[in-house]
Amino acid sequence: DARDFAWHACTPRRHRGGFARASGMSAVAGDESVEEYEEVDALDDSDDDFAYEEVDIEDLEDDEQFGAGDDEDLETALRSLQGLGVPFNVGGSTTMKPTMHAGEVSKRPEVMDDFVRNFFVRMGLQGTLEKFETEWYEMEACGTLNKEDMGVVPDVYNYNQELNDQCFALRLEIDAQKSVVQKASSTWDKFRKERDVHRMHHKRIGQEKNKLLGDIKTLRKHYAQYEPTIKELKRKYELAMKEKMLVRIERDRLLQRLEAVELESARKAKEDAKKEKARKAVAEKLAVAESKREEAAQAALDAARAAAAEQSERVSRASAAASDDVSRERAPSAARQPLSRQPPSFPLKSDAGGRHNTRVDDDVPPEPVPVENFKLSKTFKGHLMSVSNIALHPKKAILATASDDATWKMWDLPGGNLIMSGDGHKDWVAGVAFHPAGTHLASASGDCTVKIWDFAQKRCTVTLTEHTAAVWNAAFHSTGDYLASCSLDHSVRLWDLHTSRCRLAFRGHVDSVNEVVWQPHTNNFATGSSDKTVSLWDMRTGLCAQTLYGHLNSVNHLCFNSQGDVIVSADADGVVKLWDVRMVAEALSVDCGPHPANKVSFDKAGETVAVASDDGTVKCFASHDGELLAELRGHEDAVQGVLFDPNGEFLVSCSSDHTFRLWR
Repeated sequence: DARDFAWHACTPRRHRGGFARASGMSAVAGDESVEEYEEVDALDDSDDDFAYEEVDIEDLEDDEQFGAGDDEDLETALRSLQGLGVPFNVGGSTTMKPTMHAGEVSKRPEVMDDFVRNFFVRMGLQGTLEKFETEWYEMEACGTLNKEDMGVVPDVYNYNQELNDQCFALRLEIDAQKSVVQKASSTWDKFRKERDVHRMHHKRIGQEKNKLLGDIKTLRKHYAQYEPTIKELKRKYELAMKEKMLVRIERDRLLQRLEAVELESARKAKEDAKKEKARKAVAEKLAVAESKREEAAQAALDAARAAAAEQSERVSRASAAASDDVSRERAPSAARQPLSRQPPSFPLKSDAGGRHNTRVDDDVPPEPVPVENFKLSKTFKGHLMSVSNIALHPKKAILATASDDATWKMWDLPGGNLIMSGDGHKDWVAGVAFHPAGTHLASASGDCTVKIWDFAQKRCTVTLTEHTAAVWNAAFHSTGDYLASCSLDHSVRLWDLHTSRCRLAFRGHVDSVNEVVWQPHTNNFATGSSDKTVSLWDMRTGLCAQTLYGHLNSVNHLCFNSQGDVIVSADADGVVKLWDVRMVAEALSVDCGPHPANKVSFDKAGETVAVASDDGTVKCFASHDGELLAELRGHEDAVQGVLFDPNGEFLVSCSSDHTFRLWR
């Protein structure tokens, strides 16, 4: 053990290449020599001059008790010395206990000899261990041990151990990945089954699609067989409707003539009756005057007779002469009587002539509006969004505006002061119209409703809700009893304002109906649609009386002149057309493009047409030849509406720039 090696190191005795050992050991075969060990006394005389001291056995026993036992190796002894803080020498170098902090663990590599010893101990090679220790300490004592070759154990061993640990960790990770792979495999099987289900469903859908396509082809072939017949019937229907319209127009013309004749005959009968009555009154007056004159003459005659009787009594002798005098007095009075019977003259003719002149003054035609001299007078910004439409009050200088901000407002002109506003629609307001009496206003909105507003009550009194899409505009009949509204749902509805119910729904257009306007003094109205047509309808029958073809794009707006015999219409290409209602033919076409024409308006004389264009201008042209009279510029965006003042004093326009402007 370590104690024996330390003690023998102090008493060396060479014997045939070996060392003396205190406890006798058997000879061990060496390379080519045999080493023998014999027991000697360290206190015997030796050849060297070293002085040896005797050690007490009790001290040795204390040393044995102090040690860890007979089997304590060198590493244990070194650790014991390190624990005592005593410096010790290993391989010729002094080693001190390293400074350690609390809780700190350090790893120090093993030196080569410790590694070999530990290997022999672990493998149970005790003899080899003893031989190794003997030779190791002999070489160290003799100084033949090369310290440079003796270092720590190479790191490759420790590295191998770390690799083993990593391999173990990797095996654990592989096992975990195997479980993940098993789960992924089950999930993949599930997805594959779902894919198969969806693929089968897709195939079934494809089969149904092919079946539907086959059915559609069959229906198309079936429809193609009836299409020529349908076209022929449609052509015949249109011809019949044109003839019917012509007959109705001729009938209306004859009825108007008959009414005029009846009115004239009634007027003449009334005048004759008045003249007869006046003549009778004059005759009565003359008869009364004649009777009064006869009574006066009779009274004078009676007085003369009384005077004659008195005179006969007074002069009895001259009775014959008195009777002659009386006869002579009768003759002059009878001669004067016819002169008093002539009737006086009255100025009846002059009075009749005065009344006739008054009616002639009322029938004087209005003068054309001088749009050539119109300039921008005022600009009013009254809405937060685009002003989409305008309407003029029938009796006062009041303007109503509709806007995309879901409100309508009333302004006085030309001051532009706000009078009233209405806020009740849930979407943009597209159109407004005044009642003929000027007491109500109708508003059409994108929320599919038409609202009637009462100015006296200052609120909405009726809401009409049977349209299924946005309502573009509404128009009152001249009697004020009915209201017509046009909508994006391809229909026009006629509302009875007394019952607030829809009387008729006019269907015939195949696209949005953008405008509806009544023909003056009739029961007919005209509509303009996005299907590029203008249609005339009879509200009494609910049928389309005539359809006018000629526009190549959506008809945005239309308007009648004051006589009701001409229609002007505008489309999205900027083309404006004038139609002769009596001849059912196009009278004039004016190209105001390339920008769309949004609104059109006649002046009261019917000689000038104003067009609200999408390029921000108002174009005015003559209705008889299409000559451009004026182009009013001032708006900053598309012009949405335009109207002439009935008195011909000004023109009003509204625009998407949130303003309405006054031109005069």
